[in-house]
Amino acid sequence: MQYDPKNSIKIPIDTLTIGMFVTAIEHSERVNLSHAGRVSNNNALKQLISSGVKYAWVDQSLSAKECIFKPVDEGAVPAPATDTLGASTVKPKTQSRYAQQKRASKIIQEAKGLAQKLINQTFEGKVIHVNEIEQWADDVIESVLVDSDALHCVSALRNKDKYLLEHSVNVACLLVSFGKHLGLSKETLKQMAIGGIIHDVGKIKVDDKVLHKPAKLTPEEFEHMKLHQVYAKQIITNVKGLSDVSRDVCLMHHEKLDGSGYPSGLTAQQLPVHGRMSSIVDIYDALTADRCYKRGMSSAEAFKILLSLAGHHLDKDLVYKFINCIGVYPVGSIVELSDGRVGIVWSSNQDEPLKPEVKCFYSRKYKRYVEVSYVDLKHSALKIDKAIAPHNLEIDPTPFFDL
Repeated sequence: MQYDPKNSIKIPIDTLTIGMFVTAIEHSERVNLSHAGRVSNNNALKQLISSGVKYAWVDQSLSAKECIFKPVDEGAVPAPATDTLGASTVKPKTQSRYAQQKRASKIIQEAKGLAQKLINQTFEGKVIHVNEIEQWADDVIESVLVDSDALHCVSALRNKDKYLLEHSVNVACLLVSFGKHLGLSKETLKQMAIGGIIHDVGKIKVDDKVLHKPAKLTPEEFEHMKLHQVYAKQIITNVKGLSDVSRDVCLMHHEKLDGSGYPSGLTAQQLPVHGRMSSIVDIYDALTADRCYKRGMSSAEAFKILLSLAGHHLDKDLVYKFINCIGVYPVGSIVELSDGRVGIVWSSNQDEPLKPEVKCFYSRKYKRYVEVSYVDLKHSALKIDKAIAPHNLEIDPTPFFDL
């Protein structure tokens, strides 16, 4: 059986009993994640207490049935990653990253609420005003300009049941990062963010059976799905103050250079740079997300598909620039190092993209959690062996996205 952090609760050490499956312990405000296992005897209990352990995280599903749990809080608390780590592990820059990531979390949550509000207003036939989105767009731009790593780390957390909301938010954030990388003006970035968050608004008029079908669409169903862009064209007439850039991002993300895209069959000469960018970003985010009918792929796999489409469907030069922008191993992606440890790409390295900073928390070599540590590959003999799609990892990495 595999340990699932969602089943873990924090309990005082004096309530730990034989049969409980320990996933982590807190010793003098320092969390150690390498002591996973079931408590088998009284000596093990005494040893934990005498060594100064104050709390333990126990997995209820892997513990003996007769165990009685007395959590510190009323609800279940996932084993923390770095909030309670000692100063020897948390580097000074993590403190500023902490503030940025908290802010990024707030921006992403606000964006999901905003996207939901736009959907509701569309359902109700109400007029949407761009100024409702503009403040959020400004916040995204500021976050990307200050610390894009924090924003991308937060947006990497996905939920297949909230795909439509999260996809719109992620496309908006990625467009801002991509635009910044290309040196576009702040005003253009803002208009692209607005276009990104409304780009799939037409899908609310697609039949739910088609939109959420857990299998490949039939040709007829695909034709119906393509209508979402026709619906979008109608819907955005109710968006007051929408710029041409935002409109293009919304309506051009399924167009292709060779004219085989939809809804208008535009060709390369008719597609402005922001329209071409929206196609690349939309495809990349869709490929890496979990959907009702497929699991998300790793960034490396998604890049291969983007490159296969470059030249005839996508702008080849922009595809290369996009990969360069978010990095071969994007922040928030899961990777395995050459020593068998698994971690989250935590900070990018613009000078040496193959050597980012990785937050390690698990060992595939030893099949167990390890103490959380940050490995800066710029100053290490270790290297990244491969990228891992989250669903191919035998444990749930979600708790470790937190600081």
